Amino acid sequence: MLRPLRTIAPIAFALLAMLGALSRAQAQDAKTPYPNMAPVTQYLMERNAEIALARSAAPESISMDAEVMVLGNHGYENAVKGKNGFVCIVERSWTAPGDDPDFWNPKLRGPICLNAPAARSYLPLTIKKTELVLAGRSKTEMFQALSAAFDKKELPAIESGAMCYMLSKQGYLSDRGGHWHPHLMFFVPLTDPAAWGADATGSPIIAAKVDQDRLTIFLVPVGEWSDGTADIPAVESPAGKASAEKSPAEKTAAEKN
Repeated sequence: MLRPLRTIAPIAFALLAMLGALSRAQAQDAKTPYPNMAPVTQYLMERNAEIALARSAAPESISMDAEVMVLGNHGYENAVKGKNGFVCIVERSWTAPGDDPDFWNPKLRGPICLNAPAARSYLPLTIKKTELVLAGRSKTEMFQALSAAFDKKELPAIESGAMCYMLSKQGYLSDRGGHWHPHLMFFVPLTDPAAWGADATGSPIIAAKVDQDRLTIFLVPVGEWSDGTADIPAVESPAGKASAEKSPAEKTAAEKN
C-alpha cells in the first residue's frame, strides 16, 4: 500500500521546475548548461530499456497491463498494446517550461504512467510538444504552436479524474532533484491551489500551476517506490530550509508568466 509522507523535504520543490512551477529570469536562463537542443540521439533510448523504464513508473499490477509508448526520431510510438486504459511513457526535458534551465537537458528521463482520463487529455500535450521539438521548432515556436492548438481546440481540456503515477527509482527529473520522491500527480484545469490546501503548512499536497499548459498539477508524495521499497526522505538542512522558504515566491513569479 502507498503510504503518504508525513513531512515533505525541501527537495520537493526541485521537481516543480520539471513540471513548470519554477521561474527563471532571462539572464539566468542564458547561463544554463543546456542552452540548445542536443543531437536527437542523446534523447533516445534502447527500445526494451525504455519500455522497462516506462513501466517502472507504476506498480506492476498496473504497468504490466498498460500500453507503453517509446520515443522515436519523429515522436512517440506505440511499443506495447495495453488492456487496462493506462499508458506508460518516459517524458523528456521539453515538458518543462521554456525558461527552465533543464529544458534541453538530454539526461532527463521522467517515467510516468497515466490513467485513462489523463491518457486522453494530458498525453496529447506531451505528444504534441515532442513532435514540434523533433521537427526542429524552437522553444518560442513550440509554445506559440501549443497556444494556437489550445485556442483551436486541437488539444483537449483536462478531463475530470486525470492522474498519473511517478514511482520510478530509475527516473531522472532534474539535475537538482535526481529521481526526487515517489509521488502521484493529479491534473486539473487552471485553478487556485489553495482550494486543495496545496502548499499550506503541514499539507502533503504540492501545487504546480502551469499557465502555458493551461492546467494545474497537484503532487502527492508517497512512501514507496513502484517496486515496494520504502522511500527515505532527505534530511532537512539549514540551506535546504532556506531554499524551501524561497520557493513560494518563485512559484508566484512563475504563475505570472
